[in-house]
Amino acid sequence: MYNQLINKEQKLAVIGLGYVGLPIALEFARKINVIGFDINAKRVEMMKNHIDPSNELDSSAFDGCSIEFTDSLDVLKEATFYVVAVPTPVDEHNVPDLTPVLKASETIGKIIKKGDYVVFESTVYPGCTEEDCLPVIEKISGLKCYTDFKIGYSPERINPGDKEHTLQNVVKVVSGCDAESAEEIAKTYELVVTAGVHRASSIKVAEAAKIIENTQRDLNIALMNELSIIFDKLNINTYEVLEAAGTKWNFLKFYPGLVGGHCIGVDPYYLTYKSEQLGYKSRVILSGRIINDEMASYVAKKTIQSIIKKGIDISKAKILVQGITFKENVSDIRNSKVVDLVNELKAYSVQVDIIDPHADHDEMMHEYGIGLAEKAGSDYNAVIVAVNHKEYCDFDQQYFSNIMANDAILVDLKGIYRGKFENINYWTL
Repeated sequence: MYNQLINKEQKLAVIGLGYVGLPIALEFARKINVIGFDINAKRVEMMKNHIDPSNELDSSAFDGCSIEFTDSLDVLKEATFYVVAVPTPVDEHNVPDLTPVLKASETIGKIIKKGDYVVFESTVYPGCTEEDCLPVIEKISGLKCYTDFKIGYSPERINPGDKEHTLQNVVKVVSGCDAESAEEIAKTYELVVTAGVHRASSIKVAEAAKIIENTQRDLNIALMNELSIIFDKLNINTYEVLEAAGTKWNFLKFYPGLVGGHCIGVDPYYLTYKSEQLGYKSRVILSGRIINDEMASYVAKKTIQSIIKKGIDISKAKILVQGITFKENVSDIRNSKVVDLVNELKAYSVQVDIIDPHADHDEMMHEYGIGLAEKAGSDYNAVIVAVNHKEYCDFDQQYFSNIMANDAILVDLKGIYRGKFENINYWTL
């Protein structure tokens, strides 16, 4: 398979061209012939015109790439090596929603041929590739894994907005259903990953490795969030504590904050879901999730309390929220916990304005029924800087003075302005 790909006798296809799939497809397309497949015809048309719908890549990223973008199964079936990079969300009850990855498996089942390879990149619980996805492919295709086709798993490690830790320079974990497939898959990824490839012993090991990466980070942030609540009651600054503790060589530098997005705030639920199926109820992981999910409510309550203490009628209060995306310097609003914060504030019947230089008004209305203001107003009783976009980092005291009412509070969730301003009521986690 590998030799056929590099000799351009066969094609590689990437199914799902979001913030993960598109960069992978383009990198491969600089080395071999690629088909980029997405079910959204509008997105496909944008990519044909060298536009990244996720706003992560500029048009030059498409230059020099041998790639055909399509939403046609007839085109897709021309490939022999398939990479699945579709999202794996949770539902409103935090139960894994496998619909996208199972639909992708159905698609593969319709077009797969003898000798083909299928590699899943979507984050799933250990066992999902072989126990949930593979049976779908086999049932629809009538083919059998090992004898007719091969499968593997290689978890994505792309970090949205991160220009340093890209696909090329982060070690890639790969696995296959047998030794032959593992080696063919590894060699294929080595075409585009200069940092090297780690060959996991099994598909389950590779699945587990990915899911604990985000679970570990989620738990560490949860600890910081819990500490920030305790330190607030002790009337000491969390960041000052972390700076002092961070002078020790083995102290891990994590910081409090809202935990959203489509990875860290989601992936731990996949692991705990599988754990419960096996008869073990998670204690540590779920506790961390509860803490992080409750932070939006905690921040809203602290902000409202501060306004009330100033003797302001809360029903007449105005609050500005700066930043609505799930992290800094990206346009992605999926699973943004800032949205939870906005909804918590609105529950107190206050007026909430939202501005964000990266988010799209129409997308916000479609996803959450919440619009964006064109610009900041004035006389706000509280300004909450929720996301540390680069545009916000250089704001000075005059900027906030111009938009804040007397005795208003500046809530700085990222600690951007700590120690910078005088005569401003200031609070941070």
